[in-house]
Amino acid sequence: MLRADMVRALREQDGIKSEPVAAAFAAVPRHRFAPDAPLELAYDLHRTVPVKKDEQGLDISVMSAAHLQAVMLEQASVEPGMKVVEIGSGGVNAAYLQELVGPEGEVTTVDIDGDIIDRARQCLDDAGYTKVKTVIADGETGVPDGAPYDRVIVTAAAWDIPPSWIKGLTKTGRLVVPLTICGTTRSIAFDREGDGLISRSYSLAHFVPMQGEGAAEERKVMLRKGVAVQTDDVRVPLNAPALNHALDTPRLERWSGAAYDLPDELELFLTLSLPSPARLHAAKDVVERGLVEASALYGVPALVREDSIAYRTRRANADTGGFESGVIAHGPQAEDLADQYVDLLRRWAQDHRRRGAATFRYLPGPAPSSLPQGAVLKRHGIVTASWN
Repeated sequence: MLRADMVRALREQDGIKSEPVAAAFAAVPRHRFAPDAPLELAYDLHRTVPVKKDEQGLDISVMSAAHLQAVMLEQASVEPGMKVVEIGSGGVNAAYLQELVGPEGEVTTVDIDGDIIDRARQCLDDAGYTKVKTVIADGETGVPDGAPYDRVIVTAAAWDIPPSWIKGLTKTGRLVVPLTICGTTRSIAFDREGDGLISRSYSLAHFVPMQGEGAAEERKVMLRKGVAVQTDDVRVPLNAPALNHALDTPRLERWSGAAYDLPDELELFLTLSLPSPARLHAAKDVVERGLVEASALYGVPALVREDSIAYRTRRANADTGGFESGVIAHGPQAEDLADQYVDLLRRWAQDHRRRGAATFRYLPGPAPSSLPQGAVLKRHGIVTASWN
């Protein structure tokens, strides 16, 4: 009953769009992969099931939410007879994949953590998916022994795309990966384009981060208790004392006259369009004191200079359909930063205010001496985004 209700709800919420994915979710006994969790949690559309925590009590492995798994499987367009590798193992997603590839297909699931692989193996066997192969390895290296694959599906937040994933694809292969770009993550379905990749779709995603060699390269500084700025762009200055001092200067408010909606798409556009991007985070008590706006509670795209910072906010405005987007800026360069930020807010509202407006490309190899506009430097290549 819970499984049928889950499938029905996933259809209603556009997680499931195709009959093969619906059949896979209807066939797999999801609760067998979360034996210690309540049934209601195992079949919840949007909640994860903790599997393993680190010494600080943070989740390092979870069973992903059913809705997110469905979205990624739809992105992957897995067909019967395909050969698929999953980077990041939990068991249940590999079972869905085995249902999709059928008896003639092959599924391999890999994880860096032996405990996770042992658990996945036990759950897969218990649920009857003995054909799925389980491998202990660093996801950065992939599973070259079984390559090439028709699909490579990554189920941990990846900071970069290692050469092994691209080389491990067939010429018509597809990579589905939750790629973290300047602190925000999207599940992107990439197809081959020459030596690189081009996106076919993307969706908001949240995963535990990749471990091992592929772990994120990120800097984070505390400005004061409850306020932090982070970025993975090496070109962005993070002068904590100067930025902290900026917060004590009078705030500059600038309103765009543009509607505020589709927040995840707007965030993506800002993150990849700001010339010096970071993310500003603030704790609830800091927001309640009025030092920082509520937009920073879960991280907000910020434009950073050595001694100044600007970030997005909103206010009620019936003339813009409910809310209007605006900017809060602090520091000696507040005027200039606010002008740049507001220009982007207006450009988004005028030209790109819809879902799916971005096209991503991944270009492997050494970065050019001068990065293209909107390019993000990674370890193994660069990510570019263009906006339709």
